[in-house]
This record gives sequence, structure tokens and C-alpha cells, in this order.
Amino acid sequence: LDAEAGRISVQVEGGGTRLIRVMDNGVGMDGDDVLLCLERHATSKLRDEQDLNTITSLGFRGEALPSIGSVSRLTIISRAASQETGTRAEVRYGTLHAVHEQGCGRGTVVEVRNLFGNIPARKKFLKSRRTELAHIEEVVNSQALAHPGVGFELQVDGRTRLAYPPAATLEQRLRTVYRFQHTLLSLDREAEDGGRVRGFLLLPEEAPAAARLRFLVNGRPVADRMLRHAVMEGLRGIMTRSMGPAGLVALDLDPAAIDVNVHPAKREIRFHNGPGLHRLVVEAVRQAVAAHQEMQRYRIFATGGSGPVPHDPEPDPASPPDPVRVPWPAHQSRIDPPQAAENDPIPPAAPAMDSRSAPPVTAEPVQAAPEPVVPAGEQPSIRVIGQIFDLYLLCEQGDTLVVIDQHAAHERILYGRLRQSFASGQPAIQNLLFAKSVELGPDLHETALARRDQLADMGVVADHFGDTTWVVKGVPALIRALDPEEILIESLRALAGGRARRDGAIPESIDHLLATLACRAAIKAGDRLRPEEMVTLLSLMADNPFFSHCPHGRPVVKILDREEIKQWFHRD
Repeated sequence: LDAEAGRISVQVEGGGTRLIRVMDNGVGMDGDDVLLCLERHATSKLRDEQDLNTITSLGFRGEALPSIGSVSRLTIISRAASQETGTRAEVRYGTLHAVHEQGCGRGTVVEVRNLFGNIPARKKFLKSRRTELAHIEEVVNSQALAHPGVGFELQVDGRTRLAYPPAATLEQRLRTVYRFQHTLLSLDREAEDGGRVRGFLLLPEEAPAAARLRFLVNGRPVADRMLRHAVMEGLRGIMTRSMGPAGLVALDLDPAAIDVNVHPAKREIRFHNGPGLHRLVVEAVRQAVAAHQEMQRYRIFATGGSGPVPHDPEPDPASPPDPVRVPWPAHQSRIDPPQAAENDPIPPAAPAMDSRSAPPVTAEPVQAAPEPVVPAGEQPSIRVIGQIFDLYLLCEQGDTLVVIDQHAAHERILYGRLRQSFASGQPAIQNLLFAKSVELGPDLHETALARRDQLADMGVVADHFGDTTWVVKGVPALIRALDPEEILIESLRALAGGRARRDGAIPESIDHLLATLACRAAIKAGDRLRPEEMVTLLSLMADNPFFSHCPHGRPVVKILDREEIKQWFHRD
């Protein structure tokens, strides 16, 4: 790659111990350089000691070829563009065996046979053939992603395993390597110091199980825990704990801002400004997630009318029409209850409406609000078709079928409101008609005494009654359906484990609490929704800054286009 090759072919036999052959069409070497490259440090690209601080080449020590030649039968064939013939040099276990001219094409061939043939103890510690081949594939894949304009090929025991023609763009090469045709999160963000983060991430719920997260720093494949943590931090909220990030993150940095000379294989590097780089990657990933949200919002909720509408089948002419239902009755809706006021007490643990008491959604015509008038040339509103399995909403938007998990969608909405309420420090509080007495353990009692103000900021109003007994008088209005004792205890546990973050964000334990409370307060699987409630849920999703995933990372929406559905039925 340093020799500006446009094509690179790798041939492997016997898991790499019998043969590794690498062929390129780069600038090549003349006879003197072929001999010189077999000497230690002779191929170093460093001109003076200052170059150690600004390394831009992939190779720079000049150690690899002599080291490989000492433990194998090494053959190098190379020809520079200005030469009529090439040079062949053969080394057998550290001893130069033969050198002569040979006809060959421009470029270089490096052939390694019988690796560790003179060190059987070292050969014994190689992994299985399958594992070693996986390492070789990883090297080829990583370099192919780092250099999309270069063609790569890997042959294993005479059969082509990988074949990547030169790609016009990084995205094209990444889709080829990952065999991925779905949506990608596009990264592109610059720092004030000139650093840049670019690349693509696969959506966690769509990524193949074997997909990996790879990093490039100035075109060099590296492994770095700090960078991986930054990506995971940026993906928080759209990735479950069982999922892993996948894709490619490329960093373009000032060579003087990194040190690549800290690991024999050059896979690990050091950053002079690690915290700043971590922030940059997190911001780049979050920016990509936000852009994806907006794209999804436009795709699902693009409308020229007044918003989502319920399904309105043709009425039976023989039967009188049903009366028009008042949309979204606030006093009955389980989706968007009214904000409680300080002087609007309710009994403790007021339950949400039981799904069995809700009027069933049947196949009979439902007369809803009139269809909105859509100006010519604009997309129609998303249309509610119905509910299946008392869990998923089926909707139609243009040429797509939209399936929505009602629990995950409502959970995300409640979670966003709880976070906003907590961050503001002025949550809407629902006073209880009957105060709830709660007996706390010694640890939680001490936490309640020390964190009473923070407890109030969360919307939990509790007074010390005596000994370890506390009385709950108010709870956050958004989750007033939950048991006040449960809210108090869970809030105290979160406060006990929460530490202020340097970036001012909500502590992880508090964030986890808000997600848990939102999950418990949201409508459940098995809840039968009325058409008006379905429309209300869609309207809240359309207005929510983040709606595509629940707080635990599960997707809320699945979109199936017309072509996908046609493929199910093998239609032309």
C-alpha cells in the first residue's frame, strides 16, 4: 500500500503456514533495493528523528521482512517501472540463498513458505487453521476498508474467498465488505483543531451477527477501547445490551497528535488529546442518529394535512352511520393523560384503564374525523389500518406498510418527557388524595434524609414521619398510575448510586430509573386501543424529538415497502 498499489492479491495455503503470497502492482524495486530490503531497518521510511513525531506511512520500522525471512523460506520478486527485467531473491531461514534477474510485471511479489519451519515450538502455538484464516481475512477486510480505491483479492487453497474491485466511495466498499444493503448512519463531523470523524455505522437491529466495528486513524486500521466506548455512548438509546456496534469509523488527525509506535503490530496507538477525541466521536455518532431520526420522521409522518388519521372504511349504505367520535378524549385516553396540577389530587396508585373495559376494535365501520385535505403534490397522512395481537399498530404511508410496537412507542414518549422534566428541575407533580406511608430500610432512609431536595426535583414529595417511616404525598404526574411506594424506593436507589457526570448529563443510574418507570407506566402488550388512541400515539411520536427506539434500544418502528412485500409473494 505504501508502494501505491492499485491491486493486491493474497494467496494462502495450509492456513498460512504452507504458503502466504502477496502480489501487488505498485512502484516496485530495483535489484539493489530488493537486496537492501532484507536487511534490518533498511526499508525504514524515516529520514530523520523528527519523522518519528509525524509518521504518515503504514510501514516505517523496516523489521518485518528480515524477521519473516529468519523463520521461513522467503522469496521476493520485484520490478520497478523503469526496469526491463525484475529481480528475484530467495532467503532460507535467515540465509540469502540465491539472487538473479527474472522477467516479471511491474510491482512486487512476496512469497512466504513453510512458516516457522525451523522453530517447531513456535509453530505448535499457532491456532487452528480456521482461526488463522479468520485473522488473515480480518487483515484483508480492514485494509480494503482503509483503501476503497484499491482492488483486493484473497484466495484460500486455490479458491477465491474475498474479491473486492476498486470502489468509488467508502460507502460502496463498506456495503461490499459487510454485504449490507439497509440504511447506514453516516458520520461526518469536524473539530476546531482540524480533526475529522467520518464513516458509516450499521443500524444495530439490522446488523448481521458477524458484523464488526472497525477503526481507521489516518488510514491505519487500529483497535482502541476508548474509541469503541465513544461509539457505544453515541448509540445509547438505539442499541440493546445484547447488540454490538458495527461499521467503520475513520479519523483524520494531525500526525503529530498521535503516536503509532507503541505496539509491535501497530494496532494500538496513543492520542495526545484522548478526552477531546472521545467527545468528537460521541458527537459525530449522535449527530448521525439525529439525522436518521429526521429521515425516519419524514418517511413515516410526511404529511400535507393535519396529521395521522384513523382508518375509515367505506360505510355500509344499508346501515345508518355511527356517530362521529370525539378524537382523543383526554379523560379516557391511556396514551396522553392530562398534566396534573398541584391542587388536583388523586388516590394513590390510580390504575390505568383496564384493556378489558375499553370498547373493542371490530370490523364494523368507524366514523372518525374527516380526511384532511391534502394539497396536490404532497404526501398523504399516515393512515391507521388497525391493531394486531393487541400489541402492534399497522399503518399505511404511501407505498409503505408501517408496523409500530405500541408499548415501545409509548415507553419512549414517557421516557423523553421524564428526562425533560428531570432536567428542568420543575416536574409536574400529582398530589395524592391519601398519603402513602412507606417503611424504608436504614440505607434508603439515610439516602432520603441526604437527598430530600433531589427527590423533590424528581417530582417525589415525601416527608419524614419518624424513625425510618416516610410519607409520600406527591408523585410525578407522568407516572401517577404507578404505586407511590415503588416510585419512592426506586428513586432513592437511583439517587444512592448516581454520581454527577463531568459533562453535566443525567447520571446513568437516574437515566436507568427514568427508563424503568417509563416502561412500567406505558401501555402494555395486550392493551386493546381505540382508534382515537392509536391516532394520539402516532401524533405524539410525530412530535417527539426521538421516537425510533425505546429507552432500552429496541426498535419502535418497522417499515416494509411495496417491493419487499411483492417479493414475499413472488410477484414480478
